[in-house]
Parts: sequence; structure tokens; C-alpha cells
Amino acid sequence: MSNALGIIFSNIHDKYNPELTKERTVASIPFACRYRLIDFALSNMVNAGIVNVGIIANKHYQSLINHVGSGKDWDLARKNGGLVIIPPFSDRSYDSLYHNRLEALKSAQVYISDATEEYVILSDCDAASNIPLADVLAKHIEENADVTCVYRRQTVGDAPETVFTLNNKGKITDIGVYTNMPGQRNVSINITVMKRSLLLTFISDAIAHGYSSMSRDILAPNLDSYKIMAYKFDGYYAQINSLESYYREDMRLLDKDVRDTLFGNDERPVYTRIKDSFSTKYGDDAKVVNSMIADGCIIEGTVENCILHRCVKVGKGAVVKNSIIMRDTVISDNANLNCVVSDRNVVVKDGRNLSGCEDLPFYIAKGKMI
Repeated sequence: MSNALGIIFSNIHDKYNPELTKERTVASIPFACRYRLIDFALSNMVNAGIVNVGIIANKHYQSLINHVGSGKDWDLARKNGGLVIIPPFSDRSYDSLYHNRLEALKSAQVYISDATEEYVILSDCDAASNIPLADVLAKHIEENADVTCVYRRQTVGDAPETVFTLNNKGKITDIGVYTNMPGQRNVSINITVMKRSLLLTFISDAIAHGYSSMSRDILAPNLDSYKIMAYKFDGYYAQINSLESYYREDMRLLDKDVRDTLFGNDERPVYTRIKDSFSTKYGDDAKVVNSMIADGCIIEGTVENCILHRCVKVGKGAVVKNSIIMRDTVISDNANLNCVVSDRNVVVKDGRNLSGCEDLPFYIAKGKMI
């Protein structure tokens, strides 16, 4: 059992996924057929032995509550500790919706103060990954670091990214926020480890001085005052920061080798909410090629290179290719879909032809009838 408190930010990246987060948090975005993005952050913590996890919510978090419930599917339904949803305004001294991590932590100050763990691990949940947080915490302790930040080598994209400059001992010597930088950089994946007492000091300092950014206002000015180290993660990491990246990264999982890098580690399984649904039924004329199909589906047409979530129906003569279809969607007879992302509870009527492309998938909003 780890001596660490887990904190997950559920809404931080909502603005980069407006289509998918109109009525849900980033944490609640469906991914990989039957998972949600929150599953990966939660599983990383549970696999590290963390048994006290707080999920800081902001807005549109009903679907998040419905998914995680009491936390029993992650073995977090406990009398002491366990899984806690921290709503906005949980601290009466801070009564406005947060816009970044530091403001979120201000609203959760009481929860953090009441915890008893020595360390705290802060994590975003805008990515699918399988990160050995136990190793991250062990290295943090071994190096006697004040703060440890996890990063990976990658090209900086269109969205603002926090980039680290390191010395030859892995100590962070500079922190900046950039977009569209050429070449490979040390890009933060927004997982941070520190002592809980130090985090409370940072929060109190932020409240006193009106600070709003952990990286800009707290860490960057104190690089010489604290030992702020970096931990490099080289494993699979699928960041979801746009509809295009969601489509690209989800479709990559149709490759078994890619899928195994995320789900194939028996020592670090990925947990999700278990639902009792009937097995998928295939009609006499059904044809399914290279696709991930969840339970509860009824397939009577053709499905190629697709990801179908639970309880999707594909009618007779319908052809669905290169698409992601979320739960309870009905593709009626003789419809044709290519490069489509369909949200939940969609109905595509008979004979409709819908097509996007790999770089710009056609998106159907939740509950729409076409």
C-alpha cells in the first residue's frame, strides 16, 4: 500500500475537446471500446497501491459520477479513504469555478489537509497510458526530490505544452509553455509528485499572492530553491487534445501491437466499470473485419476497421468503415458511414451516406437523428 494521496483533475482540458466535452468532462470521454479516459489515470494510481484518490470536478460531471460510482471496480470502495469526487466550491473560501490546476487545488484544500498520506501524486486524465507510478514515487524518494515531474520526449503540437530543460542529472533548470516547436522536446505529461505538506504550502502561498498557475507562478520561480526533478516515461501515451487526435489515437488501437502496449501488462491492468450486457449478436449476412466490438451490439451489416461501443446496432445492408460508434447508436439499414465519430444515442436513418476523412472525421453529436 502506497503512502501517497492521488489527485486527478477531471476538467482541465475540456476546452480542447469542445465536441466531446459539451455534456461531459474529459475524464468521461469513451475510449478503446469500453473504457473512459478516467480509467487510465485511476488504474495507474491503483496499480501503484494508492487507496485514497480524489477526483476534482468542475462541471458536466454527472456522467463521471455514473461511471466511477463508489469506486468498487477499482477496489476503492472503502470506509477509510477510497474514491472521492470533489465538487466545485468544496472549500467555502474559494467559491468560483476553477480554470487551471492551481485554482482546482485551492478548492480542494480542505480535502488535502484532512488526508494523512505523506506524499501526493497529481495527475491529469486527458491521455490513455499505463504509467508505473510506483516507480515514479520510488525515484522521487530515492533522489530526495522536493518535486518530481513526469515527461516524455515528443514534438510540441498546436496546443500549449509545458516544456522542461534538464541538466545532466535530470534536474529541471527551466520551465516554459510553447506551441509548435520543431524537434523533440521534454514535454510534461502533467503528473507531479511531492510531499503533501509542500503542496499545502504552495496552495497557501498561491492564495496569499493570487497565483493561478502551478508551473508559471510556483515551480518556475523556485527552480533554485527546490530540488525539482524529472522522470522520463517512454511507454505508450495517447494524448486526446482534439477530435482529430481522439479519432487517430482510438483507431491506432486496431493494431494489436499498439493495443498490447496499453493493455498487455498483467502487472498493471486497466480497470473499468463492469456492466452486465448480452453478448454481441451477428446476423447471417454480417461481415466484421479488423474491428473492436463491445458487448451488447447487434451486427447485421458490414463493419470494417471500426470501434463499436456497447449496444450499437448496425442494420441490414449497412456499411460502416473506419469509424468510432459510441454506445446505443443505431445505424439503420443500407446506411453508409466512413470516417465518422458518432456520439451516444445517435440514429442514422435508412440509406444515409456520411463521410469524413482520416484527418477530419465527420462528427455526430449526442442524441442526434440524421
